[in-house]
Amino acid sequence: MQTNLSEEARQLPRAEEADKILRTCVHCGFCNATCPTYQLLGDELDGPRGRIYLIKQVLEGAPATAQAQLHLDRCLTCRNCETTCPSGVDYHNLLDIGRAVIDQAVPRPASQRLLRQGLRALAPNPILFKTLLQIGATFRPLLPRGVEAKLPHDLPAPGERPVPRHARQVLMLEGCVQPGLSPNTNAATARVLDRLGISVIAALEAGCCGALDYHLDAQAVGLDRARRNIDAWWPYLESGAEAIVQTASGCGAFIKDYGHLLERDPIYAAKARRVSEMALDLVQVLADEPLERVCAATDRRIAFHCPCTLQHAQKLGGAVEAVLTRLGFNLTAVPDSHLCCGSAGTYSITQPELARQLRDNKLNALESGHPEVIATANIGCQSHLNSAGRTPVRHWIELVDQVLR
Repeated sequence: MQTNLSEEARQLPRAEEADKILRTCVHCGFCNATCPTYQLLGDELDGPRGRIYLIKQVLEGAPATAQAQLHLDRCLTCRNCETTCPSGVDYHNLLDIGRAVIDQAVPRPASQRLLRQGLRALAPNPILFKTLLQIGATFRPLLPRGVEAKLPHDLPAPGERPVPRHARQVLMLEGCVQPGLSPNTNAATARVLDRLGISVIAALEAGCCGALDYHLDAQAVGLDRARRNIDAWWPYLESGAEAIVQTASGCGAFIKDYGHLLERDPIYAAKARRVSEMALDLVQVLADEPLERVCAATDRRIAFHCPCTLQHAQKLGGAVEAVLTRLGFNLTAVPDSHLCCGSAGTYSITQPELARQLRDNKLNALESGHPEVIATANIGCQSHLNSAGRTPVRHWIELVDQVLR
């Protein structure tokens, strides 16, 4: 499409990028066919094409409005539209640019500001988050249903993590909320990798990947977290660590974007590119490893929910399914497996009604094959789907850990 950015917009650090993305779009509308919010709401402005127009209008000088902000807020950033788009529109980066411009121009109501600031203060702090989870579990009967449902139920104990002992070593992002919501995930990962001759080493200085801040009106804070992680990982990469492994696909998608997001940073640009190249989802590490040698065959009936950040952002759709099939797991068919479950980071909290509708639709699809358990690859999806209290949901590596010889 043709563009004519305003003089003010041309001064933005990412103005050239925004202009290029806008010009890529041919407004064909194929994206709306796979957009979860457009399917639910049927509003052109709640689909990718409409949101692109809203951002274009603001960048060309139209006033930013609270209504435009709402339509952008309703976007899950699932990136399904990017998979569908025949023109290769880099939608999520345009959305980030548009959100930053509109959020700066349109002050949020106090209730929204408090919610977003609270999430940013709580979620990236694993110790505080875990402590509050424990308090919540103690007073579970007294909590509102919406809050109680988000607390984990019947989690497997994490068990022991092997001491690093192998020449092959990888770093692993521990995550913010995962140690509290699913403490066995990273422990199971360390055990499986250890059996394959790969040790997980800790970079204790590394913290939140930065995605939560970046997507909650605090892009600069998110990028600062990225820089701190780069500093924490860099000595280990120089010493021979093979990869930076993520067990949460949402974190992995953001870390793989460090190189792009920091490309204009004269100090961190080169290091950020290297970190993004070294960042691997767990399935990328295990795909070529001889898992059959260390795992017993199983025919356990499961459904796999492929998170949007795995299939659309990292383009790894089908990778986990292939690994699980190799081990004998009986994977059920999942209709509309490309659609988002509604978790989308903090979306289930900031947009609870839409998130519940998407969750229930996704569970209906996942349960249509009558699985014993649902597996996934992202803690947000796992927690959100589990909140319905239906079929139990676990990270797929926990199921692999259970069949270790």
